[in-house]
Amino acid sequence: QVQLIESGGGLVQAGGSLSLSCAASGRPSSYYIMGWFRQAPGKEREFIAATTTTGNIADYEDSVKGRFTISRDDAKNTVTLQMSSLKPEDTAIYYCVLGRYFGARYVSQYEYWGQGTQVTVSS
Repeated sequence: QVQLIESGGGLVQAGGSLSLSCAASGRPSSYYIMGWFRQAPGKEREFIAATTTTGNIADYEDSVKGRFTISRDDAKNTVTLQMSSLKPEDTAIYYCVLGRYFGARYVSQYEYWGQGTQVTVSS
């Protein structure tokens, strides 16, 4: 059974940077896509970014493109989300996800979820 554990959340001032990491256990297939969603209080979960083991490519939601960078270490089964130029609207719980299809952007298209890590960006 696959388990995903996020880490690195915290409080940061607007304009600052933060890096989130996710470790996958249970021998996930290298075919799987790893990515990130986020959910602000009272809002639906939103796709942020995903990356594939099939080449060094990534998919980003428009609001974070150019500010966030997703990377993956396949040997360690980890994925990292490096966030910069953070804005108060980036405040949310960030979830690590594992799925099968690159380009998927909906909650139902991802099979495994981490417990979430809180990111708070102050003004």
